[in-house]
Amino acid sequence: MVFPTDSNVLVGLDRADDAGVYRVSDDLALIQTVDFFTPVVDNPFWFGQIAAANALSDIYAMGGVPKTAMNLVAFPLQTMDISILRQIIEGGLAKISEAGAVLIGGHSIEDSELKYGLSVTGFIHPERVLIKTGIQDGDVLILTKPLGTGIINTAIKGGLASGEAAEMVTRLMAELNRKPAEIMNRYPVHACTDVTGFGLLGHLAEMVVKSGHRVHLTASQIPMMAAAREYAGFGLIPAGAYRNREYRQHMIDVDSAVDQTTLDILFDPQTSGGLLISLPGHLAPDLLNELQQEGIIHAQIIGEVTSGPDERIHVS
Repeated sequence: MVFPTDSNVLVGLDRADDAGVYRVSDDLALIQTVDFFTPVVDNPFWFGQIAAANALSDIYAMGGVPKTAMNLVAFPLQTMDISILRQIIEGGLAKISEAGAVLIGGHSIEDSELKYGLSVTGFIHPERVLIKTGIQDGDVLILTKPLGTGIINTAIKGGLASGEAAEMVTRLMAELNRKPAEIMNRYPVHACTDVTGFGLLGHLAEMVVKSGHRVHLTASQIPMMAAAREYAGFGLIPAGAYRNREYRQHMIDVDSAVDQTTLDILFDPQTSGGLLISLPGHLAPDLLNELQQEGIIHAQIIGEVTSGPDERIHVS
C-alpha cells in the first residue's frame, strides 16, 4: 500500500513513531497525534484526565509542546446519563489546560461502549524532533514513571486491589509528562518515546529495531510499583502483556536471575506511562538529578546502549 506524502513530512507512516510531524517552515513543524480508549477507572472525571494525559504524552515524547486539542467521544446515550460525559470532558479539559493547550473542537458519536480521548497538535522546531530510533552508542536510558499500571488496573477490575493501590495508580496515570519533557529538552537527547500499550520492552524494542545498536537493562534499577509486583505474583497479568511478550521475545535475552514477576511487569501494557529517554551517558546523572529535584521522584537510570548489529535487548 502506497500512502501520499511530500518532502515536508518529517515523521510519517514509513516509521513506527509516537506521532506524525509536518514541517510548516524552516523553524516550525506540527506534531499530530490521536488516542482514545475505554474507561480504565470508574470515576468519570479521573477517566477524562487519564485519557487526556495519555494523548498529550505523544507530543511530549517527540520533544514538542502541545497547542491545540479536539475531543473524541463515543457515548452510550441510551444507557448512561449525560452528566457522566460532562464529567469526563471536564477531566480532559483540566489536563488540556494544565498542559497549556486549548480545546478547539471535537466530534462525538453514539455508541454501545464509552470511549474518550483527544486529537492533539503540538509545535516543535524541525531540527529538534525526537524520534524513537535515534539511540547512539554510549547512551544511557532514563525512565520517568514506574511500571505496573496494567497489572494494577487488572486487579482493580477484579475487585482485588486495595484502595491505596487504586488511588496511587489513578493519580500516576493522570500525571502529565509535561515537566519531564521540559527538563529533557534542556539536554541533547538522542531519542525518546513514551511507555504505553506495548510495555517497556515492547517500546524499547521499537527503539532498537533498525538502530544498529543493542541495549542492556538492569532489572533492579527499573522503577516498579510494589502493588504491581504483589498482584503479578497472584497471576493478575493482563492479556496485553502476553501479546507483547509473544511479539518481541525473539529479540530479548533474559538472565536466569531475573524472576518471572519482573519479566511480567516489563511486558505489562501501560496507560499514560512515563518517558523513556536516551541521551549521552555523561549527561544522564545531571538529567536524573534535575528530574528528581523537580519532583519526578520515580525517575531512574535503567540501562545503557552499546553497539551491536544484532539489535537485541539484554535484561540482567
